[in-house]
Amino acid sequence: MNILILGSGGREHAFALKLSESTQINQLFVAPGNAGTSKIATNIAVNPTDFEAVKQIVLENNIKMVIVGPEAPLVNGIHDFFLADNQLKHIPVIGPKKDGALLEGSKDFSKQFMIKHGIPTAKYQSFTTENLEGGKKFLETLQPPFVLKADGLAAGKGVLILNSLEEAKAELTEMLTHQKFGAASSTVVIEEFLKGIELSVFVLTDGKNYKILPSAKDYKRIGEGDVGLNTGGMGAISPVPFATEDFLQKVEELVVKPTINGLQKDGIDYRGFIFIGLMNDKGNPSVVEYNVRMGDPETEVVLPRIKSDLLELFLGVANQNLEEKSFSVTDKFATTVMLVSGGYPENYEKNKEITGLENVTNSIVYHAGTRLEDVKTVTNGGRVLAVTSFGDTIDEALEKSYKSIDKIHFDKMNYRKDIGFDL
Repeated sequence: MNILILGSGGREHAFALKLSESTQINQLFVAPGNAGTSKIATNIAVNPTDFEAVKQIVLENNIKMVIVGPEAPLVNGIHDFFLADNQLKHIPVIGPKKDGALLEGSKDFSKQFMIKHGIPTAKYQSFTTENLEGGKKFLETLQPPFVLKADGLAAGKGVLILNSLEEAKAELTEMLTHQKFGAASSTVVIEEFLKGIELSVFVLTDGKNYKILPSAKDYKRIGEGDVGLNTGGMGAISPVPFATEDFLQKVEELVVKPTINGLQKDGIDYRGFIFIGLMNDKGNPSVVEYNVRMGDPETEVVLPRIKSDLLELFLGVANQNLEEKSFSVTDKFATTVMLVSGGYPENYEKNKEITGLENVTNSIVYHAGTRLEDVKTVTNGGRVLAVTSFGDTIDEALEKSYKSIDKIHFDKMNYRKDIGFDL
């Protein structure tokens, strides 16, 4: 069968590489893809949120399944678009419809959902310009640090964690009245700060049944020791050492089951990934956020650990018989380190030539922000490459990744040398 993956990052390269192992796939297409996906699939230069263009790709290439990588097409309703089109409605889309995608598309919706279904999370309130003063008063009832979240999609940058009450009030004003994050911050969620250590749990569901994939922990801040500006992610590790069997059992009982049951109770037919961002506070899980797709760079450590055919799981979602499918996972640790452009997550330059990729033999190099220019691979984004390695320990895997990184070069290349420092 022919498969289309939508997206252009490291997550989509990881999907493509994993699916390329399947004997059931004839042709693999990625739209728009990157320099890495071009080696194993056919790239098609189409924006995933241009649904009419996506439709043309699907019909012209006899596509039998669409896997949606990023959140924007899901929140914009690509699954609904397929179901409403007579030529497309029989083609399964891996990813929720618009109603389910609100779990990521609206922080306010997701917090209401958690409270309604008894899922442990931080206490919160939502505010708009109309009740800005109420928001400032609510901040006064909380202990620092203060957490402010833009309600809508803000490319992973719409969350502020501030230590000063005055600064929090000023930023709340900035977000609501001056649209600091555009329309995404026309509503702002203020919530109490959850203490503990963060991790992510990934669930794949067919709307009735679910499978829990390997857990992972990513590192969001640009600076070593987890300081500085938030990024899309600077590295990740799987499995998470502190995510013991007991803790993951609690996560399943207190978070995963109520989430799946809550979606069913609310009449939301959800088929795809649920990324659950969790805080582990002394062995008790609390939900920080939901995403409606796989994380990036977590995908680059979760998928390589799955030893079985990923397409089988996706067919289980498509046919709603996921409970009949099984998968196996390696015991080894996987670590990934993200190589980013100088200046990222603020202003950075593109089109820097990347050299040395052919010298990497002991790691998997996933392309994130890259493109082909003639025969050269050049940078095309803030996060450029994810270097993933396996090891019997986290240290062994990281050592391999860092040795591989020594062989790669592009102008102003930057990366964190302390991934896993807190484990």
